[in-house]
Amino acid sequence: MQLRSDPSRIRGSIAPLFTPFTEDGAVDHDSLRAMVRWQIANGSRGVSIGGSTGEPGAQSGDERAAAIRTVAAEAGDRVAFLPGTGSAALPETLELTGIAQDAGADAVLVVTPYYARPTQEGLYNWYSTVAQEFPELPIIAYNVPTRTAVDLAPETFARLYRDHDNIVGIKETTKDFEHFSRVMHLCGKDVLMWSGIELLCLPLIALGGTGFVSALANIAPAAVAQLYEAASAGDWERARELHYGVHPLVDLLFVETNPAPAKWLMAERGLIRAGQVRPPLVPLTDQGRVRVRELAEQGGKYLTPVPEQPAVVSEQGLA
Repeated sequence: MQLRSDPSRIRGSIAPLFTPFTEDGAVDHDSLRAMVRWQIANGSRGVSIGGSTGEPGAQSGDERAAAIRTVAAEAGDRVAFLPGTGSAALPETLELTGIAQDAGADAVLVVTPYYARPTQEGLYNWYSTVAQEFPELPIIAYNVPTRTAVDLAPETFARLYRDHDNIVGIKETTKDFEHFSRVMHLCGKDVLMWSGIELLCLPLIALGGTGFVSALANIAPAAVAQLYEAASAGDWERARELHYGVHPLVDLLFVETNPAPAKWLMAERGLIRAGQVRPPLVPLTDQGRVRVRELAEQGGKYLTPVPEQPAVVSEQGLA
């Protein structure tokens, strides 16, 4: 929680971890710890758990709370910790946010409430309630309309940003790049903004963005971290090399519904025990596995190696 008092220092690649499950479907905390260590060793400036990639809707509140505590304990103060604490229900959102605060989170990511499709005034009231309940905790709105069926309008977020000192930033997961620009224009240069769209990470830096919360970091943390570092240092040639080089790996993530492809790949490579997902998702199909292998070969230069003797070895063995 060393960055809680100065969230402007939370920059760079924040890895939105998937939640590893054992073959029988339980949350695999040993694999989760191994993932955190691997992220830190490969340059990620922060870790998150409980966002869309983490399958939060398929877990109980107790499971999500336990995962938050595991990641917080493993990360310590070595990197920033930004857990996702939002849900479709306000009481659960408040409960998980309180757990994250007590666990030492530097800030929390709160997704727009999904399925209900609230109005902009409803969204304003929702985020205001969370901010008022936790005045000492930095709040980062998480806008992902393709999953939630509601879009946090730039004007609504700007209003929240003005009205609440602890609403400090936003993770934008929309392919409408004008949306990014309008938020920055309305809020000013001090607003913190992370891209959740892999191929918009580099362009966001040019607008004054803070960093990335990119699912690509689950398989290529070093490349994602280096992309941010290169762009921030003005080394645009290197940044563009990385941006275009990871294209096959970005395609890999979405061969089937994220995070099934990434989980299968990392189980094959030995970082986690199993590539299990929970319903309504299904494990990667045979056809999907063929395509993932092809794309992994194409982007192999940018895949981050796993340790020769990883903390967790899958039943399939190392790839």
